[in-house]
Amino acid sequence: MRLLQTAIFALSRLAGGLAGLLLVAMVLHILLEIVLRAFFSTSTFVLDEFVGYGVAAITFLSLGYTLEHGELIRVNLLLSRSRGWARRALEVLAASFTLALLTFLGWFFWFRVMRHVTRGTVSSSIAQVPMWIPEGLVLLGLGLFWLQMLAYLLRMLFGSSDQARPLAVRGARAADKQE
Repeated sequence: MRLLQTAIFALSRLAGGLAGLLLVAMVLHILLEIVLRAFFSTSTFVLDEFVGYGVAAITFLSLGYTLEHGELIRVNLLLSRSRGWARRALEVLAASFTLALLTFLGWFFWFRVMRHVTRGTVSSSIAQVPMWIPEGLVLLGLGLFWLQMLAYLLRMLFGSSDQARPLAVRGARAADKQE
């Protein structure tokens, strides 16, 4: 179990690193666009398209990393009022529902990516980007988030109460105990 979780955490960190690199690439592209427009009266003509792909990729690639560190936005209306087994049951129910939804979305994106690959679909811009690339990055992010959610569900089902907490929360509590 620990080996599986370690592997999933490593994949999530790699995806988070890739999301960071994509963010840097977007910023550099925007700066290039500013220079081209301000000093050379021209453009790359694909800024809005590439930034759109980048935002989608960054959003989905970073989901697993944010779940690992307990930084996903959550509505704690019920969770804040529950303790012990009731809280764990709500967490298991939410994680199971999320896994089912992610499975459906992953299946949907898988067929879209495969359709783009078989048809050779490209964007309608001057860059003619193969559409399987941006949608494939979204699919990769969904898959990694699915794995991270599965690890979370397994921690909820089979782990101790300390293991059930996200890593960032466990680390903060461990640091508090040392003081």
